[in-house]
Amino acid sequence: MEVSSVQRLCLHLISAAFQRCRVSEDLCRLSVVLKRSSDSDPSTVRVSISDTGIGTSLEEFQGLKFSREVFDAEKWDGVLNVQTTNIGDDEIYHYHLNLRESNSVRRLTRLPSNPKNGAKFSGTEIYLSISESIDVFLAEVIRFFQKILVLKIPNVAIELVAEEGGVPGSQYRKVFLANECNPVPFSASNVERLKSGLEDYVMKHGNSLHRKCDSCFPNWEHLKVGSGRACCAESHRSAGLQMEVVIIVSEISETSPCFRSSSAETEVLYFKDFSPCPITQSSLTALTNIDWKSYGLVLKSIAVQGGYTALEWENLPPNIHFDMVLHCYHKQYQFTPPGQKTRSNRNLIKKAAKLALDDLKEKHAGAFLSAHALKICSYAPDLARTIAGLILSSNDSEFQEECFSILGLQSQNIRNEIVEDSIQQKIISVIQMNDGKPLRSKEAASSFLFEDERLQEPNIQEEEYDAGEHVFSSLDF
Repeated sequence: MEVSSVQRLCLHLISAAFQRCRVSEDLCRLSVVLKRSSDSDPSTVRVSISDTGIGTSLEEFQGLKFSREVFDAEKWDGVLNVQTTNIGDDEIYHYHLNLRESNSVRRLTRLPSNPKNGAKFSGTEIYLSISESIDVFLAEVIRFFQKILVLKIPNVAIELVAEEGGVPGSQYRKVFLANECNPVPFSASNVERLKSGLEDYVMKHGNSLHRKCDSCFPNWEHLKVGSGRACCAESHRSAGLQMEVVIIVSEISETSPCFRSSSAETEVLYFKDFSPCPITQSSLTALTNIDWKSYGLVLKSIAVQGGYTALEWENLPPNIHFDMVLHCYHKQYQFTPPGQKTRSNRNLIKKAAKLALDDLKEKHAGAFLSAHALKICSYAPDLARTIAGLILSSNDSEFQEECFSILGLQSQNIRNEIVEDSIQQKIISVIQMNDGKPLRSKEAASSFLFEDERLQEPNIQEEEYDAGEHVFSSLDF
């Protein structure tokens, strides 16, 4: 792993601690403590990262690489102090790592260990001293936790403490629980947790760790949620690569005090093996190649800056916001040495994203219609008016009675507007059913245009299917 800054190194160490907790079968705690060292050296911050998960593998430190700027800036002396133990160990092991040393073998110095005296526990603590603004670093850690909570891993509690070297009233302390807002059962699948976690993120507008905004989201009904999952078969090269995509569309009143003017921009959260990270180039390519127009969306551009990825749309209404999270991971947990790339599959991303969009479309009738379907819908009022005129101007009372019955209307006191509205609703319903379906399934969907559920005779149904198919085919421009 190439580390370009001390902050990035610390976030990597926090992520590794989180993984040790995640794979543990027990309830775990991850603690990050930032403390100003002393008045004599106010620029130095002591960072302690501890967890009660499985013990660390020292392999994760062997492949760390640093740019020259990390040491030239004199923000860190390159030293990590590590103490770790596994549940079956009889001792707590202590190590001194000098990461300025280019030879990975000479980096590690083993120090005297401490006996556990029969106690059964596991955990790791890593601490280092850096020259960094405690406020700037605290904000960076909070943003990292804000993202990692989207994973909704229920067995990990996160504690963050920052203090200014004994100054009264200067301590900041916060405990983050994955199930604090919108609980999910421990047995929930990864994609169900991801859906719940993104819901929490959206309800807080993505900029708060404390509570949802009740003025914008008095209930969960304002969120439209879709999810998709695709996977590769397990082989000797891959432990079953999984791709999960969750998309949430939210609607906020323009009169809301929290109304966001940047609704045309979608932040894409990206996770690789349960860790937030910058999006990969293959994932960006996959997002660009999705047929967004099939869902009534026009992608204008994709921007990546400082680990932040945003999709900009041309046609989103100002009160609609679109959020997306992508998670690529292996079915079986495996340690990925720093610097080794996780195999990605852009087709897997496209498939999972399409499934998420199809899920949204299926759950919310009339939403995410393609540009073609929207064009056809624009002709529905005129077509409904024409058909209603033909029915009402007929002198054949039996024909009229049959039409009214198919439309589900009573023949007495029927006004022209009622007939028009009923026909228009049926036409639009058929367009929505057909949108995005393969051509071979459109014939079956179009049969519902003038279907009367009360009629069961096969010959009558067949005639109605033909009528519906004929009317809809005239709409297919």
